[in-house]
Amino acid sequence: MTTNLNALVHTLRYEAEATFSIELRPVDGGEFPAFEAGAHIDLHLPNGLVRSYSLLNDAQERHRYVVAVLKDRASRGGSRYVHEQLRVGSVIKIGVPRNAFKLQEDAAHTVLVAGGIGITPLLCMARRLKSLGRSVELLYFARTRKHAAFISDIHALDIPVHWHFDEEAGGPPDIKALLAKSAAKAEAHYYACGPAVMLNEIEKFCAELGYAHAHVERFSPVEVAAAKDARSTYTVHLQRSGRDVVVTPELSLLKALKAAGCNVPSSCEEGVCGACEMQVLGGVPDHRDSVLSAAEKATNKSMMICVSGCKSETLTLDV
Repeated sequence: MTTNLNALVHTLRYEAEATFSIELRPVDGGEFPAFEAGAHIDLHLPNGLVRSYSLLNDAQERHRYVVAVLKDRASRGGSRYVHEQLRVGSVIKIGVPRNAFKLQEDAAHTVLVAGGIGITPLLCMARRLKSLGRSVELLYFARTRKHAAFISDIHALDIPVHWHFDEEAGGPPDIKALLAKSAAKAEAHYYACGPAVMLNEIEKFCAELGYAHAHVERFSPVEVAAAKDARSTYTVHLQRSGRDVVVTPELSLLKALKAAGCNVPSSCEEGVCGACEMQVLGGVPDHRDSVLSAAEKATNKSMMICVSGCKSETLTLDV
């Protein structure tokens, strides 16, 4: 069962054009659950929407959570509500931190690649790596300087940074060339967050350059069609309870389990947040999420049940 916390909106701060940060504190003045760099939380907004945002403050802090929200021109009500109606002093429900974008803290070298508001989880990672004395560099891309949030925070870290502002450079960055110049190269771990086009290029170029350790976090799902050998109807065996649930074409695996009375966690239901990840004990999933890496999908050890399906007659889950 998903646990929610009560959080006080302590501070709303202008960080860049169309970007606010929100500092949340425990209502009782105590401490929040610990989190790791790369984690995010769900904000349960008073208008009924639930939105996930990356934690950007120091992961050693327990007295507060800090997230940042870009007012999206195509907002479906989440970022617009935060910018136009959320107020200091409000109390809202938040989810406990979850992490589908985990940092390899002992990597020989780490390259962080941020596009716009994608700086948020990477800023937390940079802070963590700096505190550990690890080798790290940041590539930060934004349309204009005024759209780049947390510039002063980044300068304060005193790490190597490549700044690229499209307006000043006369166009977008040459991502492949920048990746090729980065230190440690093949041994490095690459973490990227930002627009889908940028992330697609990073995945492509890392593969072309032979960089095996590429990690991306997406704000929106990548449309993945069902595999040709995916089954429209299959049986899910629930290992812990011993029950069997039949999944039919009109229901997702998540909805089929909930309809059968299973209390399974979920949030975005789009395959991007990682809340519904389940351990697979048997069978072959048809992965359609935007969370797991290609290598992780190949192991078939876990799956995101909100969007993924099945290629075998039976799927056994640890639930």
